[in-house]
Amino acid sequence: MPINTAKQNLLNLKNQNLLRERRIIGSASSIYADVDGKKMLSFASNDYLGLASSPILAEAAAQAAFTWGVGTGSSHMITGHMQIHEKLETKLADFVGAERALLFSTGYMANLGVITALIGREDAAFSDRLNHASLIDAVILSRAGNVRYRHVDIEHLATLLKKSRAKTKLIITDAVFSMDGVLAPLPELLDLAKKYDAWLLIDDAHGFGVMGENGRGTHAHFGLGLHPRIIYVGTLGKAAGVSGAFAAGQKDVIELIMQRARSYIYTTAPSPIIAATLIKSIELIEAGSHLRSQLFSLIERLRSGLSHTELSPLPSPGPIQPIIVGENTKTLEISLKLAQKNILVPAIRPPTVPKGSARLRISLSAVHNTGHIDLLIEALKALRSTTPEGQGLLARI
Repeated sequence: MPINTAKQNLLNLKNQNLLRERRIIGSASSIYADVDGKKMLSFASNDYLGLASSPILAEAAAQAAFTWGVGTGSSHMITGHMQIHEKLETKLADFVGAERALLFSTGYMANLGVITALIGREDAAFSDRLNHASLIDAVILSRAGNVRYRHVDIEHLATLLKKSRAKTKLIITDAVFSMDGVLAPLPELLDLAKKYDAWLLIDDAHGFGVMGENGRGTHAHFGLGLHPRIIYVGTLGKAAGVSGAFAAGQKDVIELIMQRARSYIYTTAPSPIIAATLIKSIELIEAGSHLRSQLFSLIERLRSGLSHTELSPLPSPGPIQPIIVGENTKTLEISLKLAQKNILVPAIRPPTVPKGSARLRISLSAVHNTGHIDLLIEALKALRSTTPEGQGLLARI
Protein backbone atom coordinates (compact mmCIF):
# COMPACT_ATOMS: atom_id res chain seq x y z
CA MET A 1 0.00 0.00 0.00
CA PRO A 2 1.33 3.51 -0.85
CA ILE A 3 0.62 4.87 2.66
CA ASN A 4 2.49 2.01 4.31
CA THR A 5 5.41 2.53 1.90
CA ALA A 6 5.60 6.20 2.89
CA LYS A 7 5.60 5.28 6.57
CA GLN A 8 8.34 2.70 6.06
CA ASN A 9 10.48 5.17 4.10
CA LEU A 10 10.12 7.72 6.88
CA LEU A 11 11.04 5.11 9.47
CA ASN A 12 14.14 4.18 7.45
CA LEU A 13 15.23 7.82 7.38
CA LYS A 14 14.70 8.12 11.12
CA ASN A 15 16.71 4.98 11.85
CA GLN A 16 19.63 6.37 9.83
CA ASN A 17 19.45 9.74 11.60
CA LEU A 18 18.55 11.34 8.26
CA LEU A 19 15.04 12.55 9.07
CA ARG A 20 14.87 16.32 8.76
CA GLU A 21 12.67 18.58 10.84
CA ARG A 22 11.76 22.18 10.21
CA ARG A 23 12.47 24.74 12.89
CA ILE A 24 9.86 27.43 13.43
CA ILE A 25 11.54 30.83 13.57
CA GLY A 26 9.61 33.49 15.45
CA SER A 27 11.83 36.46 14.66
CA ALA A 28 13.32 38.40 11.77
CA SER A 29 16.39 36.83 10.15
CA SER A 30 19.33 37.89 12.30
CA ILE A 31 22.23 36.49 14.31
CA TYR A 32 19.81 35.98 17.19
CA ALA A 33 16.86 33.78 16.29
CA ASP A 34 13.73 32.77 18.14
CA VAL A 35 13.92 29.04 17.38
CA ASP A 36 10.83 27.09 18.43
CA GLY A 37 10.31 29.69 21.15
CA LYS A 38 13.93 29.71 22.35
CA LYS A 39 16.37 32.59 21.74
CA MET A 40 19.56 31.27 20.16
CA LEU A 41 22.77 32.70 18.75
CA SER A 42 22.63 31.54 15.15
CA PHE A 43 25.49 30.36 12.96
CA ALA A 44 23.08 28.78 10.49
CA SER A 45 22.08 31.58 8.11
CA ASN A 46 23.46 32.51 4.67
CA ASP A 47 22.76 36.19 5.41
CA TYR A 48 26.48 36.91 5.15
CA LEU A 49 26.31 40.71 5.27
CA GLY A 50 23.42 40.97 7.72
CA LEU A 51 21.12 42.68 5.21
CA ALA A 52 18.07 40.45 5.62
CA SER A 53 16.69 42.58 8.46
CA SER A 54 18.23 45.89 7.36
CA PRO A 55 15.90 48.83 8.14
CA ILE A 56 17.14 50.46 4.92
CA LEU A 57 15.86 47.52 2.90
CA ALA A 58 12.64 47.38 4.91
CA GLU A 59 12.00 51.02 4.05
CA ALA A 60 12.69 50.35 0.36
CA ALA A 61 10.23 47.45 0.46
CA ALA A 62 7.54 49.55 2.12
CA GLN A 63 7.88 52.37 -0.40
CA ALA A 64 7.79 49.90 -3.29
CA ALA A 65 4.55 48.38 -2.02
CA PHE A 66 2.79 51.73 -2.21
CA THR A 67 4.28 52.53 -5.62
CA TRP A 68 4.00 49.18 -7.41
CA GLY A 69 1.61 47.10 -5.34
CA VAL A 70 2.50 43.67 -4.06
CA GLY A 71 2.06 41.35 -7.05
CA THR A 72 2.67 41.27 -10.79
CA GLY A 73 -0.37 39.31 -11.92
CA SER A 74 1.41 37.50 -14.74
CA SER A 75 4.62 36.00 -16.04
CA HIS A 76 7.43 38.19 -17.35
CA MET A 77 6.51 37.27 -20.92
CA ILE A 78 2.89 38.43 -20.63
CA THR A 79 2.40 41.55 -18.48
CA GLY A 80 4.45 40.78 -15.36
CA HIS A 81 7.72 42.42 -16.41
CA MET A 82 7.55 45.87 -14.80
CA GLN A 83 9.91 48.80 -15.14
CA ILE A 84 11.30 48.01 -11.71
CA HIS A 85 12.32 44.51 -12.90
CA GLU A 86 14.02 45.99 -15.94
CA LYS A 87 15.87 48.48 -13.75
CA LEU A 88 17.06 45.67 -11.45
CA GLU A 89 18.30 43.55 -14.35
CA THR A 90 20.27 46.49 -15.74
CA LYS A 91 21.80 47.14 -12.31
CA LEU A 92 22.75 43.49 -11.82
CA ALA A 93 24.40 43.29 -15.24
CA ASP A 94 26.42 46.44 -14.57
CA PHE A 95 27.41 45.23 -11.11
CA VAL A 96 28.89 41.91 -12.25
CA GLY A 97 30.27 43.28 -15.53
CA ALA A 98 27.90 41.55 -17.95
CA GLU A 99 26.13 42.76 -21.07
CA ARG A 100 22.74 41.62 -19.78
CA ALA A 101 21.06 39.92 -16.83
CA LEU A 102 17.83 37.95 -16.43
CA LEU A 103 15.91 37.79 -13.14
CA PHE A 104 14.58 34.47 -11.79
CA SER A 105 12.40 33.81 -8.75
CA THR A 106 14.91 31.46 -7.07
CA GLY A 107 18.42 30.12 -7.55
CA TYR A 108 17.02 26.64 -8.15
CA MET A 109 14.80 27.96 -10.94
CA ALA A 110 17.70 29.91 -12.43
CA ASN A 111 19.90 26.84 -12.70
CA LEU A 112 17.07 24.71 -14.10
CA GLY A 113 16.22 27.39 -16.64
CA VAL A 114 19.73 28.21 -17.79
CA ILE A 115 21.00 24.65 -18.20
CA THR A 116 17.91 23.25 -19.94
CA ALA A 117 17.91 26.26 -22.26
CA LEU A 118 21.50 25.76 -23.36
CA ILE A 119 21.96 22.00 -23.74
CA GLY A 120 19.94 18.98 -24.86
CA ARG A 121 20.20 15.37 -26.04
CA GLU A 122 23.16 15.82 -28.40
CA ASP A 123 25.16 17.83 -25.87
CA ALA A 124 27.15 17.14 -22.71
CA ALA A 125 27.38 18.71 -19.26
CA PHE A 126 30.69 18.43 -17.41
CA SER A 127 29.87 18.81 -13.72
CA ASP A 128 31.97 18.91 -10.58
CA ARG A 129 31.00 15.95 -8.41
CA LEU A 130 30.14 18.22 -5.47
CA ASN A 131 27.89 20.62 -7.39
CA HIS A 132 24.67 21.84 -5.80
CA ALA A 133 21.53 19.72 -6.14
CA SER A 134 19.88 22.28 -8.44
CA LEU A 135 22.74 21.90 -10.93
CA ILE A 136 22.53 18.11 -10.76
CA ASP A 137 18.76 18.14 -11.31
CA ALA A 138 19.05 20.62 -14.18
CA VAL A 139 21.47 18.38 -16.08
CA ILE A 140 19.11 15.43 -15.66
CA LEU A 141 16.18 17.47 -16.99
CA SER A 142 18.23 18.72 -19.94
CA ARG A 143 18.66 15.11 -21.21
CA ALA A 144 22.26 15.98 -22.11
CA GLY A 145 25.09 13.59 -21.41
CA ASN A 146 26.01 13.81 -17.73
CA VAL A 147 29.81 13.75 -17.35
CA ARG A 148 31.04 14.23 -13.78
CA TYR A 149 34.61 15.16 -12.99
CA ARG A 150 36.44 14.74 -9.71
CA HIS A 151 36.04 17.66 -7.31
CA VAL A 152 38.04 20.69 -8.58
CA ASP A 153 40.26 18.29 -10.57
CA ILE A 154 41.31 20.25 -13.66
CA GLU A 155 43.35 17.42 -15.19
CA HIS A 156 40.45 14.98 -14.94
CA LEU A 157 38.10 17.49 -16.53
CA ALA A 158 40.55 18.17 -19.37
CA THR A 159 40.75 14.44 -20.12
CA LEU A 160 36.96 14.16 -20.25
CA LEU A 161 36.58 17.22 -22.47
CA LYS A 162 39.22 15.96 -24.87
CA LYS A 163 37.38 12.65 -25.31
CA SER A 164 33.96 14.25 -25.83
CA ARG A 165 32.28 14.40 -29.22
CA ALA A 166 29.26 16.29 -27.94
CA LYS A 167 27.75 18.97 -30.16
CA THR A 168 27.74 21.52 -27.33
CA LYS A 169 29.80 21.29 -24.14
CA LEU A 170 28.86 23.03 -20.89
CA ILE A 171 31.22 23.05 -17.90
CA ILE A 172 29.23 23.54 -14.70
CA THR A 173 30.59 24.46 -11.27
CA ASP A 174 29.72 26.06 -8.00
CA ALA A 175 32.00 29.04 -7.45
CA VAL A 176 32.01 28.57 -3.67
CA PHE A 177 30.98 25.05 -2.72
CA SER A 178 28.18 25.36 -0.22
CA MET A 179 29.09 22.50 2.11
CA ASP A 180 32.88 22.88 2.33
CA GLY A 181 33.57 26.49 1.31
CA VAL A 182 36.17 25.55 -1.32
CA LEU A 183 36.60 27.95 -4.25
CA ALA A 184 36.41 26.50 -7.75
CA PRO A 185 39.55 27.15 -9.89
CA LEU A 186 37.70 29.54 -12.19
CA PRO A 187 40.68 30.77 -14.26
CA GLU A 188 41.70 27.21 -15.11
CA LEU A 189 38.09 26.27 -15.90
CA LEU A 190 37.79 29.22 -18.27
CA ASP A 191 41.03 28.19 -19.98
CA LEU A 192 39.55 24.74 -20.58
CA ALA A 193 36.32 26.26 -21.88
CA LYS A 194 38.33 28.23 -24.43
CA LYS A 195 40.52 25.28 -25.40
CA TYR A 196 37.68 22.81 -25.88
CA ASP A 197 35.04 25.20 -27.25
CA ALA A 198 32.74 24.96 -24.23
CA TRP A 199 30.54 27.24 -22.18
CA LEU A 200 31.29 27.73 -18.48
CA LEU A 201 28.39 28.10 -16.05
CA ILE A 202 29.42 29.57 -12.70
CA ASP A 203 26.88 29.24 -9.87
CA ASP A 204 28.05 31.94 -7.45
CA ALA A 205 25.32 31.53 -4.85
CA HIS A 206 27.75 31.88 -1.94
CA GLY A 207 30.23 34.29 -3.53
CA PHE A 208 27.99 37.06 -4.84
CA GLY A 209 28.14 40.02 -2.45
CA VAL A 210 31.05 38.55 -0.48
CA MET A 211 33.92 37.70 -2.81
CA GLY A 212 35.81 40.09 -5.06
CA GLU A 213 36.13 43.87 -5.16
CA ASN A 214 32.91 45.47 -3.85
CA GLY A 215 31.41 41.99 -3.56
CA ARG A 216 31.05 41.62 -7.32
CA GLY A 217 31.57 37.86 -7.15
CA THR A 218 34.07 35.04 -7.19
CA HIS A 219 35.04 35.75 -10.80
CA ALA A 220 36.11 39.23 -9.64
CA HIS A 221 38.03 37.63 -6.76
CA PHE A 222 40.13 35.85 -9.40
CA GLY A 223 40.43 38.99 -11.53
CA LEU A 224 38.24 37.54 -14.29
CA GLY A 225 35.87 39.56 -16.41
CA LEU A 226 32.70 37.90 -17.65
CA HIS A 227 34.15 36.34 -20.80
CA PRO A 228 31.54 35.60 -23.53
CA ARG A 229 31.87 31.90 -22.71
CA ILE A 230 30.78 32.49 -19.10
CA ILE A 231 27.20 32.30 -17.89
CA TYR A 232 27.12 33.71 -14.38
CA VAL A 233 24.34 32.78 -11.94
CA GLY A 234 24.06 34.84 -8.76
CA THR A 235 21.74 34.27 -5.83
CA LEU A 236 19.90 37.18 -4.20
CA GLY A 237 18.67 35.47 -1.04
CA LYS A 238 22.02 35.08 0.69
CA ALA A 239 24.48 38.00 0.90
CA ALA A 240 21.92 40.25 -0.82
CA GLY A 241 19.49 39.54 2.00
CA VAL A 242 16.29 39.27 -0.05
CA SER A 243 15.32 36.48 -2.50
CA GLY A 244 15.60 35.46 -6.13
CA ALA A 245 18.50 34.92 -8.52
CA PHE A 246 19.77 36.06 -11.88
CA ALA A 247 21.71 34.83 -14.88
CA ALA A 248 24.17 37.20 -16.53
CA GLY A 249 26.41 37.09 -19.57
CA GLN A 250 26.65 37.97 -23.23
CA LYS A 251 23.40 39.55 -24.45
CA ASP A 252 22.57 36.96 -27.13
CA VAL A 253 23.12 34.10 -24.70
CA ILE A 254 20.82 35.70 -22.14
CA GLU A 255 18.22 36.33 -24.85
CA LEU A 256 18.37 32.65 -25.80
CA ILE A 257 17.89 31.66 -22.16
CA MET A 258 14.90 33.99 -21.88
CA GLN A 259 13.33 32.44 -24.98
CA ARG A 260 13.82 28.84 -23.82
CA ALA A 261 13.92 28.70 -20.01
CA ARG A 262 10.67 27.09 -18.89
CA SER A 263 11.27 28.03 -15.25
CA TYR A 264 11.32 31.67 -16.39
CA ILE A 265 8.56 31.64 -19.00
CA TYR A 266 5.95 29.64 -17.12
CA THR A 267 5.89 31.29 -13.71
CA THR A 268 4.54 34.54 -12.32
CA ALA A 269 7.12 37.31 -12.19
CA PRO A 270 8.53 38.10 -8.71
CA SER A 271 6.84 40.78 -6.65
CA PRO A 272 7.88 44.34 -7.54
CA ILE A 273 8.63 44.74 -3.83
CA ILE A 274 11.41 42.17 -4.21
CA ALA A 275 12.84 43.93 -7.26
CA ALA A 276 12.85 47.38 -5.67
CA THR A 277 14.38 46.08 -2.45
CA LEU A 278 17.12 44.32 -4.38
CA ILE A 279 18.07 47.52 -6.18
CA LYS A 280 18.75 49.09 -2.79
CA SER A 281 20.51 45.92 -1.63
CA ILE A 282 22.98 46.08 -4.53
CA GLU A 283 23.79 49.65 -3.54
CA LEU A 284 24.49 48.51 0.03
CA ILE A 285 26.66 45.65 -1.18
CA GLU A 286 28.68 47.93 -3.43
CA ALA A 287 29.27 50.33 -0.54
CA GLY A 288 29.77 47.54 2.00
CA SER A 289 33.54 47.14 2.15
CA HIS A 290 33.39 47.63 5.92
CA LEU A 291 30.94 44.73 6.20
CA ARG A 292 33.19 42.42 4.21
CA SER A 293 36.23 43.50 6.24
CA GLN A 294 34.37 42.69 9.46
CA LEU A 295 33.24 39.34 8.06
CA PHE A 296 36.72 38.23 7.01
CA SER A 297 38.16 39.37 10.34
CA LEU A 298 35.66 37.13 12.14
CA ILE A 299 36.48 34.22 9.82
CA GLU A 300 40.15 34.51 10.73
CA ARG A 301 39.33 34.71 14.44
CA LEU A 302 37.25 31.53 14.31
CA ARG A 303 39.83 29.62 12.30
CA SER A 304 42.66 30.72 14.57
CA GLY A 305 40.71 29.83 17.70
CA LEU A 306 39.98 26.29 16.50
CA SER A 307 43.28 25.55 14.84
CA HIS A 308 45.13 22.39 15.90
CA THR A 309 42.01 20.79 17.39
CA GLU A 310 39.88 17.89 16.17
CA LEU A 311 37.19 20.49 15.46
CA SER A 312 39.34 22.57 13.15
CA PRO A 313 37.29 23.73 10.13
CA LEU A 314 38.06 22.72 6.57
CA PRO A 315 40.37 25.16 4.71
CA SER A 316 37.65 27.55 3.57
CA PRO A 317 38.41 31.24 2.83
CA GLY A 318 34.81 32.44 3.11
CA PRO A 319 31.93 32.60 5.60
CA ILE A 320 31.11 28.88 5.28
CA GLN A 321 33.27 27.13 7.89
CA PRO A 322 32.48 23.38 7.98
CA ILE A 323 33.75 20.97 10.62
CA ILE A 324 33.80 17.34 9.46
CA VAL A 325 32.60 14.93 12.15
CA GLY A 326 31.83 11.88 10.02
CA GLU A 327 29.06 9.89 11.65
CA ASN A 328 25.47 11.13 11.56
CA THR A 329 24.83 10.35 15.22
CA LYS A 330 27.94 12.16 16.43
CA THR A 331 27.16 15.20 14.31
CA LEU A 332 23.59 15.42 15.54
CA GLU A 333 24.64 15.10 19.18
CA ILE A 334 27.26 17.84 18.91
CA SER A 335 24.67 20.10 17.29
CA LEU A 336 22.28 19.27 20.13
CA LYS A 337 24.92 19.98 22.78
CA LEU A 338 25.53 23.40 21.22
CA ALA A 339 21.77 24.05 21.10
CA GLN A 340 21.63 23.36 24.83
CA LYS A 341 24.03 26.28 25.17
CA ASN A 342 21.67 28.38 22.99
CA ILE A 343 24.00 28.19 19.98
CA LEU A 344 22.52 27.11 16.66
CA VAL A 345 24.90 25.24 14.35
CA PRO A 346 23.18 22.86 11.90
CA ALA A 347 24.18 19.23 11.43
CA ILE A 348 24.52 18.51 7.71
CA ARG A 349 24.13 14.87 6.70
CA PRO A 350 23.79 12.75 3.54
CA PRO A 351 22.51 13.06 0.89
CA THR A 352 23.45 16.76 1.13
CA VAL A 353 27.05 15.66 1.72
CA PRO A 354 28.75 12.35 0.86
CA LYS A 355 28.18 9.39 3.15
CA GLY A 356 30.56 9.36 6.10
CA SER A 357 31.22 13.12 5.92
CA ALA A 358 28.45 14.52 8.11
CA ARG A 359 29.48 17.91 9.40
CA LEU A 360 28.72 21.00 11.41
CA ARG A 361 28.19 23.85 8.97
CA ILE A 362 29.10 27.16 10.59
CA SER A 363 27.99 30.25 8.68
CA LEU A 364 29.33 33.61 9.75
CA SER A 365 27.81 37.04 9.22
CA ALA A 366 29.23 40.54 9.25
CA VAL A 367 26.84 41.38 12.09
CA HIS A 368 28.37 38.79 14.39
CA ASN A 369 31.00 40.26 16.70
CA THR A 370 34.16 38.97 18.34
CA GLY A 371 32.25 38.05 21.49
CA HIS A 372 29.94 35.80 19.48
CA ILE A 373 32.88 34.08 17.82
CA ASP A 374 34.67 33.56 21.14
CA LEU A 375 31.51 32.09 22.65
CA LEU A 376 31.28 29.59 19.81
CA ILE A 377 34.96 28.69 20.09
CA GLU A 378 34.64 28.08 23.83
CA ALA A 379 31.53 25.94 23.35
CA LEU A 380 33.22 23.84 20.67
CA LYS A 381 36.38 23.41 22.70
CA ALA A 382 34.32 22.15 25.60
CA LEU A 383 33.30 19.24 23.35
CA ARG A 384 36.90 18.25 22.59
CA SER A 385 38.52 15.13 23.97
CA THR A 386 39.73 16.21 27.42
CA THR A 387 42.00 13.36 28.48
CA PRO A 388 44.91 11.46 26.91
CA GLU A 389 42.55 8.49 26.62
CA GLY A 390 40.11 10.59 24.60
CA GLN A 391 37.11 10.46 26.91
CA GLY A 392 35.54 13.72 25.72
CA LEU A 393 32.31 14.01 23.80
CA LEU A 394 33.83 13.21 20.41
CA ALA A 395 35.22 9.93 21.73
CA ARG A 396 32.08 8.89 23.60
CA ILE A 397 29.46 9.31 20.91
